[in-house]
Amino acid sequence: MITIKKDNEIELLRQGGKILARILKQLLDEVKSGISTGHLEQMADFLIRQAGGWPAFKGFKSDKNDQPYPTVLCASINNEVVHAPSLPSRQLKSGDIVGIDIGLEYENFYTDMAATVAVGKVSREAQKLIRATKEALVLGIKEVRPGNSLNNIGKVIEQYAKANNFSVVRDLAGHGVGYAVHEDPQIPNYDLADNKKIILKPGMVLAIEPMVNVGGWRVKDGPDKFTVLTADGGLSAHFEHTVLVTERGHEILTKFE
Repeated sequence: MITIKKDNEIELLRQGGKILARILKQLLDEVKSGISTGHLEQMADFLIRQAGGWPAFKGFKSDKNDQPYPTVLCASINNEVVHAPSLPSRQLKSGDIVGIDIGLEYENFYTDMAATVAVGKVSREAQKLIRATKEALVLGIKEVRPGNSLNNIGKVIEQYAKANNFSVVRDLAGHGVGYAVHEDPQIPNYDLADNKKIILKPGMVLAIEPMVNVGGWRVKDGPDKFTVLTADGGLSAHFEHTVLVTERGHEILTKFE
């Protein structure tokens, strides 16, 4: 069921989104060759709790029979698409790209965001991938307005990725967010006819998150059962914002200041 958030709930999500954006910016500023994912994990945990929040991912289970997610952060490196735990700790090196995905529970409401950055000097292909994925998110967010079809978000993301000779992951999607880490609707990053029937309404809160690969779109599970990898070993990038549908358009609740 797709939920519509009330004004007082939106204000709490707005507060949480600002906190989360500030924390992610601090984490991204920390990324350099020699820094470990364990260091980023400790830093994120400290900053979230210092802000009066709670790490939304740690202990999360999408199903009651699932193993709980073990860390505060997802720190996905190179061909890891998403969901790579930040522990056990791994050292980042020049030439890597790392996607940092983080969720926050603040006053019982949830926000979610992610960004991919280069570690030191990276290849031109990696630079292009990061730029294209970030721009795909910008274009997807521009489609968020009352009366528009949910499908148009994924459609423009897919079109932009293809125009840059990249592919979008089809087995994973964005999602509603707010009352829980994951809510309806699912938001694929490609054209899906069924989603033309879902019309955006004020008060909907969406986590839009293109995952874009250098090679093919197919993915596979890693040995740890959490990490999702590109099936062909190619690089992958990931960007995400929590976005509110407003009366006149949209508001990015996790916008960097």
